[in-house]
Amino acid sequence: MDAGDAIGQTSRSFPNDVLPMRLPRLLIVFLLLGFAALPRAYAQTQGSPYSVIVPVADISDAQRDQAFTTALGQVLARVAGGQDLRSNGGYGDALKNAGSIVQKYQYQRAATGMTLAVDFEPGSVRRLVSKLGVASAGIKPPVLLIVQHDDGKLFHQPALTSLMSAAAARGSNVVFPDPSNAPDPVKVAAADPATLAAINQDYHTGLILVGKVHEGSADWTLISGGQQQHWTNQGATDDALLTDAGNGLVDRLGKQLNVIGAGATEGKLWVSGLESAMDYAALLTTLRGDSSVQLVTTIGAQNDSVLLDVKATLPMNGLAANLAAGGRLLLQGEAHEGADASLRWLH
Repeated sequence: MDAGDAIGQTSRSFPNDVLPMRLPRLLIVFLLLGFAALPRAYAQTQGSPYSVIVPVADISDAQRDQAFTTALGQVLARVAGGQDLRSNGGYGDALKNAGSIVQKYQYQRAATGMTLAVDFEPGSVRRLVSKLGVASAGIKPPVLLIVQHDDGKLFHQPALTSLMSAAAARGSNVVFPDPSNAPDPVKVAAADPATLAAINQDYHTGLILVGKVHEGSADWTLISGGQQQHWTNQGATDDALLTDAGNGLVDRLGKQLNVIGAGATEGKLWVSGLESAMDYAALLTTLRGDSSVQLVTTIGAQNDSVLLDVKATLPMNGLAANLAAGGRLLLQGEAHEGADASLRWLH
């Protein structure tokens, strides 16, 4: 962990109006062979969703217990996909007993004082979320923060603490670009496919927040799976400005990604941009590796695109949005006749 020096640790079939499509030769080979034996995709993580760093004033028992409570609130929101659980029955009691599911904790020195890094036992957290009656939308990928001053220089991590804290308190993680090889903010804000593909590969996310901070105001662009949302906010201080931006970020992500299915649904998914049989194989592996996907069947193909019949626990638009946000070389695509949702494969 990079919050400072450790100073102690304790462990504890097509529609009637759609013509059949011919499959390219390589895709036919893969269809004949079948994909039952393809392994499920393994998620690539950017830090554990069950680990949190929170500030503390000292190493007293009271401060430690309060930190456990704060940390568990953040972890529960993360594992519930950013949903607000505070009104759920049993939530208060769960927080009171936060210490009982702490796996380990560690005090650290930080530039602003002292912090406590807390790791919770994953199985216990998942059981607790289920006990709270939550149908999880899935753990969200981190948001890559690319925030600039008026002069174009990037904000360093400590300067964005208010934004990070506001997002973390509501279950959203953030990551920062490599300052020696940061993505071009202009290309990111324009949703340039090549730039987004590189971010998918390097940071394992399809969520990017691009900001330009002025004196008392800021302009923001949220990229989620290639879809852009723009807004401006104001603040009397930088802390107020950035805290408002963190809450605005979570609000927008929640509206787009926190789609909870009422049961199994079935729909058609169109995916373009497949240049080879290996792309096709990787796509199916990606879909079958998603916990919300129950069954994928290929209906047909045309040029570089395929039409899939998908059974999932999310409606197709929600599934497409979450897949594209997850850093899986996918962007949300344009609407296609005969499909409920569309995606585009990246290279």
